[in-house]
Amino acid sequence: MRFDLFHEISLPPQLHQDEAGAFDDFLDQAALADQLGFGCLWLVEHHFMPQYSHSSAPDLLLAAVSQRTQRLRLGLGVTPLPYHHPLQVAERVATLDLLSNGRLEVGVGRGFSPQEFNAFGVEMAHSRSLTDESLDILRQHWQGGPLSHHGGHFSFDGLEVVPRPVQHPHPPLWTAAVSPDTFIWAARQQMGVLAGPFKPWWMVRHDIQQYLEHWQAPQPPRAGMTVGIFCLPDGRRARELAEPAFVWFYRQLFATTLPVLEKLYPSYEHFHDVGRFRHLLRLGIHLRLLETLGMAVVGSPAQCIERLQAYRDAGVTHLLCAVGAGALAPELVAESMHCLAEDVMPALA
Repeated sequence: MRFDLFHEISLPPQLHQDEAGAFDDFLDQAALADQLGFGCLWLVEHHFMPQYSHSSAPDLLLAAVSQRTQRLRLGLGVTPLPYHHPLQVAERVATLDLLSNGRLEVGVGRGFSPQEFNAFGVEMAHSRSLTDESLDILRQHWQGGPLSHHGGHFSFDGLEVVPRPVQHPHPPLWTAAVSPDTFIWAARQQMGVLAGPFKPWWMVRHDIQQYLEHWQAPQPPRAGMTVGIFCLPDGRRARELAEPAFVWFYRQLFATTLPVLEKLYPSYEHFHDVGRFRHLLRLGIHLRLLETLGMAVVGSPAQCIERLQAYRDAGVTHLLCAVGAGALAPELVAESMHCLAEDVMPALA
């Protein structure tokens, strides 16, 4: 199981930080991850979430990371295709792959925020057809030659789209996966899956099993799981520090997802199934509940190894670590990253 990093670039009020400081800390953590041997740095794309996420232009931030790292892979986790024209996605993906000398991982998805869909003038009911058509255009482009397409949403003829990516025929493809159908679809499309962090582990475990059963490609399957994690040599100290940070992060996360969980938006019906556990959240979010749901792993190296083995045994190949859940001081995040790299990662590699 490979250990990656996962970032939202949050601005928790308790850290008294501005955006410039948050970006600087993010770049420093990327450089440290490169030194410590983490596999990939995944960065979300969110909009209009002033505390939860300031990562509205992840490709620009990853371009900066590409110039400060040598081995660390760079993950778009994920690009919501309904918000973007597929030709611009193709151009920006290739540019980032060139800048990083072929270290890019490309995650795509539909997006889930009603506010984002409204702001960008896109109907949520069209998200699936937009995503499918955009992905078809990207794959056609990566086959080479002038690009022509006539579909339900896009139409053009004979375009020479430049630049082209370093990786051939294209960077590894991943998809955000929430519904069971998406896991099966991803297996048939030979794409990696990115799960979490707002779906309980017992549901994801079953979805990953279905993904593995439907995988028929010659290359090995890729299953990523995002987990809030904080590991220190002193497990009690880790829990004391993590409790308020993790509670803040997951409250912010559920505040962004509950509008979809509560309503049956067209083509997002499965989110209502995920909402079956939402009554637990209203009873009060705390660290023990997050651990029970499989959304958080906190403690000493031995404790973390024991809990993380369940993810590896279930088929998780990439653990996307939200170290400190984006709500702890940078020096504490760095301390935990060292602990993970030195005392946890070797046991689960």
